[in-house]
Amino acid sequence: MTAALVSFFHLLALAVGLPAIHLRAKFLRQPLDAAGLQRVFKADLFWAIAAVLWLATGPWRAFSSLEKGTAFYMGTWLFHAKLGLFVLILLLELVPMVALMRWRAAVRAGRAPNTSNARTLAVLSHLELTCVVLAALAASFVAHGFGQRAG
Repeated sequence: MTAALVSFFHLLALAVGLPAIHLRAKFLRQPLDAAGLQRVFKADLFWAIAAVLWLATGPWRAFSSLEKGTAFYMGTWLFHAKLGLFVLILLLELVPMVALMRWRAAVRAGRAPNTSNARTLAVLSHLELTCVVLAALAASFVAHGFGQRAG
């Protein structure tokens, strides 16, 4: 039952994360008045929740005895590609994460945040979304035995 629940929460992260990152990108391209900023912050919060779920459940599934086992995953080049995509997502997320933390701090202090980089943050969000979709594709292929190293 643990394996099923961990798998469920891993998939729930995908179900929450994809629309959240899409909406964050969309809202970053709209007027960033007080209401617009709140929409961005809310989407970003759901994106963060999804990220925490992924970071908690992904390694648990891959490196415990819940699923196929560490040897299976480490012997699959597509799994390594998936890990690379998640590292790329984390690196891409650094810029939006820092920027949105600054925006939140400005709003809490009663100041208007400098949102001049909103378009850049939207582009980065779309790149992250693309990486998540590619990681899901890689995961599907790994789950069906593709990408095993010969030998």
